[in-house]
Amino acid sequence: MRRRLPRPATLAIVGAAVLALVVGLTGLAATAAPLLPRGAYTDADAALIRDTALPAGAGQSFYFVMTDRFANGDPTNDTGGLTGDRDATGFDPADTAYYQGGDLAGLLDRLDYIEGLGVSAVWLTPSFVNKPVQGIGAGRSAGYHGYWVTDFTRIDPHLGTDAELDELVDALHARGMRLYFDIITNHTADVISYGSAGHGYIATAAKPYLDADGNPIDLGAVAESDDFPVLDAATSFPYVPEVDPAEADLKVPSWLNDVTKYHNRGDTTWAGESVTLGDFAGLDDLMTEDPAVLDGFVDVYSAWMDRGVDGFRIDTVKHVNSEFWQGFTSALDTHAQAIGRPDFFVFGEVYDADPAVLAPYVRDDGLDAVLDFPFQAAALDFVNGAGSQHLSQVFSDDPAYTTPSGDARALPTFLGNHDMGRVGYLVRDQDALARDELAQQLLFLARGQPVVYAGDEQGFTGVGDGTDRHARQSLFATRATEYADQTLVTGETAGAVDRYDTDAPLYALVSELANLRSSHPALATGAQLERLADGSTYAFSRVDGDEKVEHLVVLNASAKPVTVEVPTLTRGARFSPLSGTADEVGATADGVVSVTVPAMSAAVWVADREVTSPAAAVTPVFTSPAASDVDGIVHLDVDAGPLWSETSFAWRVVGTDTWHAIGTATGPDPRVVHDVRGLAGGTRLEYRAVTVDAADHRSAASVVVTVS
Repeated sequence: MRRRLPRPATLAIVGAAVLALVVGLTGLAATAAPLLPRGAYTDADAALIRDTALPAGAGQSFYFVMTDRFANGDPTNDTGGLTGDRDATGFDPADTAYYQGGDLAGLLDRLDYIEGLGVSAVWLTPSFVNKPVQGIGAGRSAGYHGYWVTDFTRIDPHLGTDAELDELVDALHARGMRLYFDIITNHTADVISYGSAGHGYIATAAKPYLDADGNPIDLGAVAESDDFPVLDAATSFPYVPEVDPAEADLKVPSWLNDVTKYHNRGDTTWAGESVTLGDFAGLDDLMTEDPAVLDGFVDVYSAWMDRGVDGFRIDTVKHVNSEFWQGFTSALDTHAQAIGRPDFFVFGEVYDADPAVLAPYVRDDGLDAVLDFPFQAAALDFVNGAGSQHLSQVFSDDPAYTTPSGDARALPTFLGNHDMGRVGYLVRDQDALARDELAQQLLFLARGQPVVYAGDEQGFTGVGDGTDRHARQSLFATRATEYADQTLVTGETAGAVDRYDTDAPLYALVSELANLRSSHPALATGAQLERLADGSTYAFSRVDGDEKVEHLVVLNASAKPVTVEVPTLTRGARFSPLSGTADEVGATADGVVSVTVPAMSAAVWVADREVTSPAAAVTPVFTSPAASDVDGIVHLDVDAGPLWSETSFAWRVVGTDTWHAIGTATGPDPRVVHDVRGLAGGTRLEYRAVTVDAADHRSAASVVVTVS
């Protein structure tokens, strides 16, 4: 995990206090010499230089498994120890909406298959005890997916036992692999009802929350505070929560059975305040503003950390208030350090394709990363023939994720999932397999931590709208007609047979790509620098900051071979092929290479020397901010010359000597962002950029702005 950083508001208070001393607001100015903005690089700037950073534990490649749909190693647990029909047990392998029989024992049996794919980590859908079945009519379903939890402290018996989890953790660790749990804090299974009152969302403006004495509550003002008010089930909420007496003590831990720990405001409308206060499709939405809920979940998930789990993927992050995440991630950081697990990695699902929405969860709320939905949308556009501009734009927004302890390289990237559908469905046409293969190449060669959704490597696609249960096929022989009759991306019918074919074209390709990535640190965790975005062609360089050797990647999404001129960072070098071509190419004295890439494919080359460095230091020049007054999110852009370099950014209040790191970015055009919304208007800031090139030449520049 990453070190927690001071919030902007805290820094503003500290900075303002120091500034007051300097400028004489406290009457001491006569004895204080003002600290002026810096000029050219001096030895004092060495303290501002930082390497580009990744959170501890990053650099993985994930295999995302819906446990019930992967392998059935123990048929005796298919009904989860329950008796009766499918609506009592949840088990009906002929129906895609019910348990199919997969379990932890099946995962243990198939670890050779997973390891052979070349991935380094397994991520499981939620494994805790679920309500076996809920919903009505066409929406009735079993909790096979794991998102309807009733007991957060035990493995669901449909999936196995706590002892089998321990065995799985040990087996993965023995192979040098990691295990990630999918966790939930936003909601539980649907137990609370509102009787005949309905379940439509009621806004706080219409019916505010009331404390037990009848006084209105501003949740935002009291979130996670020590004086969070006492609530009354009968009078505090817009709906009066009701629970069937048979389920009054269903949830574990027991505090989850207290109906005042829920929002009780009706179903979300997916907009406005209802995003965090509304019930997610009827599920019981927790009052995460209540510090008792925060403390309860910290205890729950700290216990799973103690069991050896290596990280968490957090579900429905944008449906929980920011104050909860700040407290939760900070507590997990503390616990990880206490148990000697500083590489415990936490990433969240923020279901949105706008980096401006996603990045604050990393910069402000303490998550190590978020799932890269913008990449998913752009990657599918690219391989489906929409050109390279969307992809280029997504990568150009990467500076929004940069902090002193991480950047966009930590984002888990993916092509499809169990909700939106599989990549094999999303690339359907006469070139589906070629497009799928190109998408996998982009996934593994671009920055980020690639995620393979189990079954994609076997060419699963889907039917109907391709989403939700239509994208949740079992790899073991299915008894569901829908799954058996689907057409794989390779063109054949899936059939009612096991699908663990290590010779399947996509399995072989993913294995090759994963091994290429693990053999070349630049392709796994190196910086990514765009080289060309032209129609159906996209090219970038990956450079590891220690190795400083350029790895050139060129992707061609057209139906014909392309020959393009690509500017590189290594002048006069020879580039040897690593993948997708047998041709060595040479760079001109200006660093340009002419490369040919086959139709619908990618090619990778590696230079025979370090990236080129200039004869002397190149002074960075701020090109943004363009104005002297700034507010909101400030974009800091620097021209550091045409060659590779790393630039560390920092800021201070003018007149103080306390610098605050923003992050380090790789050039030639390094960029970061800084949130000044917590700083008082009129505060003067100095931004400092310190650049180090491949020859360790050092230079620096400053720009002074005023917060408006």
